[in-house]
Amino acid sequence: MQPKALIIEDEQFIRDIYKRQLEKSGISVVGFGNGKDGIESTKHTKYDIILLDVMLPDLNGLEILKQLKQSPETKDILVILLTNLGQDEVIKEAFTLGAQGYFIKASYTPDQIAQEVKNILARKPQAN
Repeated sequence: MQPKALIIEDEQFIRDIYKRQLEKSGISVVGFGNGKDGIESTKHTKYDIILLDVMLPDLNGLEILKQLKQSPETKDILVILLTNLGQDEVIKEAFTLGAQGYFIKASYTPDQIAQEVKNILARKPQAN
């Protein structure tokens, strides 16, 4: 079965590039430009992984991560933060809250991000 990814990224151009690369890698992708819509979609769709920007127009990505990990329905979804924020305290908080990855957008090509997503998905234990 094809893995499903959710991208919550406010910049349309960036969202589209990641979407295209992930789809080329065989991953089904849905994208939203704000946290509220992204969180709402998790109530209707079961995602395997979420790519989450930290700086969003409505909710902070760390706040979204916290909400996802506190909910029984979404706590097991893998979450990768994609951001240009490289502060150690933000990175540390992301992993403390349960993120599986933290990537600085400027340091990775969309192709490298797609490969990282595939690697993280490959390590996830399969539910029976």
